[in-house]
Amino acid sequence: QVQLVESGGGLVQAGGSLRLSCAASGRTFSSYNMGWFRQPPGKEREFVATIRWSSGRTYYADSVKNRFTISRDNTKNTVYLQMNILKPEDTAVYYCAAGTWGTGTGAYEYAYWGQGTQVTVSS
Repeated sequence: QVQLVESGGGLVQAGGSLRLSCAASGRTFSSYNMGWFRQPPGKEREFVATIRWSSGRTYYADSVKNRFTISRDNTKNTVYLQMNILKPEDTAVYYCAAGTWGTGTGAYEYAYWGQGTQVTVSS
């Protein structure tokens, strides 16, 4: 059974940093895309970043490019999202997801989801 467990969320001031972690278990993820999505209050879930586990290829939403970095640690089966220069508009519940097809930018491409972790950025 696939399990994705996010951690690392919290409250931070604008301009600060947080690192989210997603511990993945239940199968080998070498052929998976791993993604981060977020859902701001009252809005739809949106794509943040994705990484191809095998190649390390990454892709980012324009709104987080050059501020956020997605990475993975093969030895720990963990995916990270380093978030720098945080803005109040980054406030959202952040979700980790795993999927095996597509470009990794669409929520419909992911079969497995974590429970989410809250990130709140104060101004």
